[in-house]
Amino acid sequence: MTTKVPQLRAGEQLACSACTTKVVVVSAPADGTSDIVCGDTPLQPAKSVTQPPKDGADPGTLIGKRYVNADGTVELLCTSSGSGVLTCDGTVMELKSAKALPASD
Repeated sequence: MTTKVPQLRAGEQLACSACTTKVVVVSAPADGTSDIVCGDTPLQPAKSVTQPPKDGADPGTLIGKRYVNADGTVELLCTSSGSGVLTCDGTVMELKSAKALPASD
């Protein structure tokens, strides 16, 4: 069972209670609702989550990387890596690729 984070908005800090993943919302959909899940655990406001100690497992989320949903309406910045994989509304979030800069002559 997943729950929608109430009024998802840019700048909000979210955390997972099952692993050490923490993210900051960079962009959110206009209506402010999306199912943001890490592994099988819904992300919650970081202030309300007690996280477990680091477990040494391979990270599913990487610190400093941005993750986006399929239609680009939700973007998250990972501030603490963890073993879970981020999903938005049931679909795995992808690593956002860097924009190519124009060549300088």
